[in-house]
Amino acid sequence: MTIKEVTRIMSPAEEMTRDEEVTGFAGTDRYFLAPELGSIVNIALVMGKPLLLMGEAGTGKTQLAFEVARALSMNIYVARCKSTMKGEELCYDHDTVARLYESRFGSAETGRDPAKFDDYIVYGPIGKAFLAEEKGVLLLDEIDKTESDVQDNLLDILEDYEFTIREIDRRISAKNKPFIVITSNAKKELSDPFLRRCYCHYIEFPTPDQMRQIILLHYPKTSEKLVSVALDIFYDLREQGFEKSPATSEILNWIGALEHEGISPSDLRKKSYRERVPFLGVLLKRAGDIQAYTDNYNGQHNPNSFRERGY
Repeated sequence: MTIKEVTRIMSPAEEMTRDEEVTGFAGTDRYFLAPELGSIVNIALVMGKPLLLMGEAGTGKTQLAFEVARALSMNIYVARCKSTMKGEELCYDHDTVARLYESRFGSAETGRDPAKFDDYIVYGPIGKAFLAEEKGVLLLDEIDKTESDVQDNLLDILEDYEFTIREIDRRISAKNKPFIVITSNAKKELSDPFLRRCYCHYIEFPTPDQMRQIILLHYPKTSEKLVSVALDIFYDLREQGFEKSPATSEILNWIGALEHEGISPSDLRKKSYRERVPFLGVLLKRAGDIQAYTDNYNGQHNPNSFRERGY
């Protein structure tokens, strides 16, 4: 699907013009879309604005970008942000090693000319998304891991959808403006200029009812009783102050393990608190958390736990 967009700077009046060719996103068979999140996604799609998704790890921020791409039949271009990353490498890099090698040993096999800088340009996720013939999804994942200068380098890209290859003074403008999804775990504050260029949405951790719907999307044949008991255990663990609390991916994997082993709700109810959490390592990933759980709950139960709620 191609969505027609202009790459020049638009006036406020032009920016408010909706593109009638945009197809909305309504979630998928494996992604539960809360109403407010669905609204902001579709507004950002229609208005051609970057969407910044904030929230704790495991709330589905990254997965949303993949599901939008899948639902709208778009290619996705992914940048996994790192603390050591430089801004320009998101757009392009220069293969210096190959250029030096071919200048010495020849480039007949590649057809490149070592005298030409642009023959050795390797485009990053932003460059590939901008040069694509069809509109795609551009995911800048965990932007809060980057330094402030990287975020500053992205300002023009987020506003004008273009960047410059400095070495040859070439300006690259998006052929078709990608739908930009940016995620942040809120480990570091983002600058005001960066935030102004985005539509922002904070994804709250799913409520038990929402998590139930998420589980049933992935495991539609799962026993409702098993889901209920599993949810109580899961949210109880999240209240214990572990270094890394279990999140959505953990409970989905855990439900899969319980089903695979044929563990029933009654099996869970019969066991002691320590024995009651089979496959604990699926839910808790840090050795310190597992040890803390073992030290505090071995042979005991948490007085505020699901056990006191009648299970």
